[in-house]
Amino acid sequence: MQDLIRTGYIGNPAQVCTLRRVTVSEGKAKGTEIIEVKTAGGLDLDILPDAGLDIGQCRFRGAGMSWMSKNGPDSPAVIHPYETEFVNTFPGGLLYTCGLRSAGPANRDGGEWHPLHGRYHSLAAEQVCAEILGDEIVIRGMVRETALFGHCLEVRRKITIPVFGASVTVEDIVTNQTPRDEEIMQIYHCNFGYPLLSERARLVLPQERETIPRTEFAKTGLGRECGFEKPVPGEEERVFFQKMRREYWARLENPDLDTNMTVSWSGDTLPILSQWRSMAAGDYVLGLEPANCYIMGRSGERENGTLPVLKAFESISNTVKIEFTKG
Repeated sequence: MQDLIRTGYIGNPAQVCTLRRVTVSEGKAKGTEIIEVKTAGGLDLDILPDAGLDIGQCRFRGAGMSWMSKNGPDSPAVIHPYETEFVNTFPGGLLYTCGLRSAGPANRDGGEWHPLHGRYHSLAAEQVCAEILGDEIVIRGMVRETALFGHCLEVRRKITIPVFGASVTVEDIVTNQTPRDEEIMQIYHCNFGYPLLSERARLVLPQERETIPRTEFAKTGLGRECGFEKPVPGEEERVFFQKMRREYWARLENPDLDTNMTVSWSGDTLPILSQWRSMAAGDYVLGLEPANCYIMGRSGERENGTLPVLKAFESISNTVKIEFTKG
């Protein structure tokens, strides 16, 4: 960026990229803030400070990449921690973070109620900073999930987007800020939809992996989990757990768009990829979800012996990168 300024091609960075904060003035997301990002590499993102610095809509070279649910954009004000309310508010978006203490179905654990996919997305970020640093757009913020006499979990999130590229890297440092161990569950729910997702698209995964279907219906799709069909009215969703051996990435290719999307992540802290595949008409989506759990909910994960623990004052670092390229 500075080279263009020094050589006189531009006098204002806004000629090359967009970084601005706007407020939604209507609908269910009324009053919420969006950090709009547009790069010279053709990437267009909505960053959501009021929803834990998650990421909403995403376009690459003008085409939609992310999936949006029927609900549309949301606000923390419309999110209620009741058992089935999630389906009435879940917006989709490029990144919807689940956790921090439960992920998966609503459940009661030790007398404590946990809503479906946890409370993270309903928490507004603090200390938010958005700036252009050289050839990168950097957005930072902090999110806290707390309870009186209970837990205190802190997430320091850094989002990095190259000015001349088409990728977004999310780096989280999660810290247990109490003198006792705390169980945590995390899913980085990355959602892709039409036109990137269609019957012409194909998912590519590392060869060294184990595929575990979540349900009996998912078993009927074994061997076809990397292909897609046209929308099917009322079809049940399928979920597969992909356990990678050494490489932690997944690539969605669409030759009709001449576009590929690759998501990669820190496999040491997020060892499981949950692959959510819904071909249902109107709910047509591929979720690629790096996770530290099997999405059973806190009580189910405890019974399964797979509930991760973050020790007193310990920190863990997670990284998820999503990159778009021409085919």
